[in-house]
Amino acid sequence: MKVLTIKQPFATLIAEGYKEYEFRTWKTKFRGEFLIHAGKSVDKKAMERYKHLNLEYPTGCILASVNLVDCVYVDEEMADILAKKDPLVYYGIIHKKEWDGYGFQLSNIRKIKPIFINGKLSFWEYEGEIEWNE
Repeated sequence: MKVLTIKQPFATLIAEGYKEYEFRTWKTKFRGEFLIHAGKSVDKKAMERYKHLNLEYPTGCILASVNLVDCVYVDEEMADILAKKDPLVYYGIIHKKEWDGYGFQLSNIRKIKPIFINGKLSFWEYEGEIEWNE
């Protein structure tokens, strides 16, 4: 199954249902299910911003399964939509005036029992077993 490595706290924000878009400078034609992997690096400023949520932010593991339903170019209009949706979760995109990239719209988020594994750049493949957290 395809996997995408994402820095913390953003991987957990997706796994917990707070974040419906993941942002990249590249677009994809891929649509369908993939796994969210929390990378080993963290965004320390963002971790402070989300500390009040009292979530756990494990690193170096696969946390959830999601469906990629759309890939949208993030222009000013899209940034405004995200600002209205949740200015805290989408803080980074809203405040990057010259950011040029895409939002991967995610749905059907399902948590899994963490699988500790090293991540990779872009989409990568995971061939092992998955245990659902249901």
